[in-house]
Amino acid sequence: QVQLVESGPGLLKPSQTLSLTCTVSGASITADNDHWYWIRQPPGKDLESMAVISSSGDPRVRAYLQTRTTISRDPTKTQFSLRLMSVTPAETGVYYCARAREFISLGSVHRADHDLWGQGTQLTVSV
Repeated sequence: QVQLVESGPGLLKPSQTLSLTCTVSGASITADNDHWYWIRQPPGKDLESMAVISSSGDPRVRAYLQTRTTISRDPTKTQFSLRLMSVTPAETGVYYCARAREFISLGSVHRADHDLWGQGTQLTVSV
């Protein structure tokens, strides 16, 4: 059984850096054509995929986030991570990690395109 579990700080102040880690159990993050995503959902808004890293380690970040976002992985620990600098209150929401069996363009998310999801981790950005 494959499971994804997100971990993160929960609460940040504006301008701080968000670091999230997704730990994958029951699967390799280097296998097949799998792509590993970070997806977020602010309150009352749609899901948005922010960044993805492929099974071969190729990272992609949504264009408007590129200057302050890094996605990386540690295959030895079957983990992949997201680093988002200079967070704002508008980035409050639930952050998910997810898998797709092929590359799906970043941006709007259709849940059915991703076959595995973590439970999500809440981030609140507030003074």
